[in-house]
Amino acid sequence: MPRKSSSGGDLVIVESPAKAKTIERYLGPGYTVMASFGHVRDLPQRGLGVDVDGDFAPRYEPLKERRRELERLTHEAGRAAQVWLATDLDREGESIAWHIAEYAQLPQDRIRRVTFSEITKPAIEEAFAHPRQLNLDLVNAQQARRIIDRLVGYKLSPLVSSKVRRGLSAGRVQSVAVRLVVDREREVQAFRAEEYWTLTARLSRRDGEATFGADLTRIDGEKARISSEDEAREHESALRTAEFRVAKVSRTQRRRNAPAPFTTSTLQQEASRKLGFGARRTMSVAQRLYEGVALPDGQAGLITYMRTDSVSLSSGAVAEARALIGERFGPEFVPRRPNVYRTTSRGAQEAHEAIRPSSLGRTPESVKPYLKPEEHRLYELIWKRAVASQMAPAVFDQVAVDIGAGRYTLHSGASKRVFDGYQAVYVEGRDDEEEERLTVLPELTDGEQLALRALEAEQHFTQPPPRYTEATLIKALEEHGIGRPSTYAPTIDTIRQRGYVTIADRRLTPTEAATRVTDLLVEHFSEVVDLEFTARMEERLDDVARGHREWVPMVRDFYTPFIAKVTEGREKIAKQVEVTDIPCPISGHPLVKRFGRNGWFLGCSDYPACTYTQPLPGEEADLPELPGVGEACPECGQGHLAAKRGRFGAFVACDRYPECRYVKKDATPAERFGPCPQCGTGTVTTKRARRGRTFWGCDRYPECDYSSWTRPGSEPRAGARRPPPRRAAAAPRA
Repeated sequence: MPRKSSSGGDLVIVESPAKAKTIERYLGPGYTVMASFGHVRDLPQRGLGVDVDGDFAPRYEPLKERRRELERLTHEAGRAAQVWLATDLDREGESIAWHIAEYAQLPQDRIRRVTFSEITKPAIEEAFAHPRQLNLDLVNAQQARRIIDRLVGYKLSPLVSSKVRRGLSAGRVQSVAVRLVVDREREVQAFRAEEYWTLTARLSRRDGEATFGADLTRIDGEKARISSEDEAREHESALRTAEFRVAKVSRTQRRRNAPAPFTTSTLQQEASRKLGFGARRTMSVAQRLYEGVALPDGQAGLITYMRTDSVSLSSGAVAEARALIGERFGPEFVPRRPNVYRTTSRGAQEAHEAIRPSSLGRTPESVKPYLKPEEHRLYELIWKRAVASQMAPAVFDQVAVDIGAGRYTLHSGASKRVFDGYQAVYVEGRDDEEEERLTVLPELTDGEQLALRALEAEQHFTQPPPRYTEATLIKALEEHGIGRPSTYAPTIDTIRQRGYVTIADRRLTPTEAATRVTDLLVEHFSEVVDLEFTARMEERLDDVARGHREWVPMVRDFYTPFIAKVTEGREKIAKQVEVTDIPCPISGHPLVKRFGRNGWFLGCSDYPACTYTQPLPGEEADLPELPGVGEACPECGQGHLAAKRGRFGAFVACDRYPECRYVKKDATPAERFGPCPQCGTGTVTTKRARRGRTFWGCDRYPECDYSSWTRPGSEPRAGARRPPPRRAAAAPRA
């Protein structure tokens, strides 16, 4: 433990209050532990904030919402004998520590940098016993990533907005993720289903009643391919008169090894499969488990650091797991040697441990009373996976039977688990269905004649490749080396928030905006959305983090050709519009087909001098029936009210726009979502805040002030807050 200064106490700085509370318990008196509440400085919200002619020097500003905390930290740091920077152990955490030290102008001799992968007393004592200086290589790697992302976003997004549609954006990682979704959608749309048939026989021993299924696999020694009903019926007729005999019985034993403990990516994937959690929700819950929860013996961190690509466990954790397994399940469940894993993901750093409980002695049952339901479910998943990773393999007896029937060969197989191994604790999500499809076979011998009990011909169609889910998209990003553990969830969140994907039945479908932006980037900025190029960029950033590469030349090598293409694109890339022969009723100029926030529409080619717009021919019928349509405009008296569609849905306005800007209020029928969960009397309906944002609230307002930013029936956003019920500016009532 560090020595206290006689002139004053020491200051310890972490990111969150929960983490501060947990650490303070282990440090004891003499230390003041304060939270920065996450990032404290960033590039400015307005302007590029990067001096491209001055070695890409960044201009950082305190975050507006963190200025008070930053000033408070600076004040306390000035009074402290030593400042211990205990932010997270990855690049992002190193960057936060550096920003605090830079803003507070702390001298090097007063800075102590400490890192730990779990918030336990031994880990904290070990970290404080071996402090180090700030690692500027990690800081520079994070800084280079931030600068490159800012350069791409600020230089490319305006071009995309001007050529495709206002409000669109592009990003170094987000655009690659969008491209993956768009490419998969094109595979789905291009797919043409092909018909095929299968034949399944129900057979039994001659003297038995129990039947089993066998599938036709070969015809005349070749793989069976039946593409029509006529063919299927022909083979069915032949099989009904054939003699069935066992050609070969093969018996083998298969061992299925335990899965590795969780990385960030595999945790997000499995939480999606087993718990239905989105990536952001998974990381939010895991963050709380890491930083600490209140237990009877005090605040304690329950899991190790959750942003990692490592699959290794510490020797202490392995020993604890092996002891627990032997005690709970028996010595046969403990492998002779500890299981060791190696990552297969491209660009993995493996600098930290895998995600595991900080103490396996805290079983899911023992901590359940002190956790929220979602915390308990995720902790249980992590606990079971960590324990299972150090257990013996599951063992299966497998039987494969080939059956001859004249020119036909049928096949049947069965698998029986004879030793549970790790599956006594955990079964991977992708294997659940596989286990349910197992068949039971009677004892059969080579040459034995079988009886045909039934024969079924079944029609099938080939299936397109599945659309991505959040879990499979994260897996694809990891496999291609795109992004790092800390970026997966924010990337998914970004492409959702910016309207590039929609989600139905947990599947991601690209919007037309995603398709158009991807096409533009592939044609004119192929490197920005090239998977291999983006992966190499991640590897170069890793080189910076290791101290093997300077960050400024790396950024310059990217920026020089990139900005040349952006400059050329401003002149050469045509705006995506289509001229029609329909004249504008206001200016007389031809109308052009444009792509906007709500899809295609017709607008005047003399825009912005003339702002006339109208739906595409035939789409007017898609508008709902709204009150007031066809009535004289009450404001100008010359026009008539017409149904229109805007970014927030259908509305009624004067057809003389822009000369008359009258919009009828309360013309849109409110969507209803059932009884109010607060009062039980009113009904939850769709409402619109003053600045246009949609929220949902009780129709009995102001008697009932229930309101929510989350659409009823959908998953709440991580960190989503309820709209202030009594602030008309935040949530005015209809």
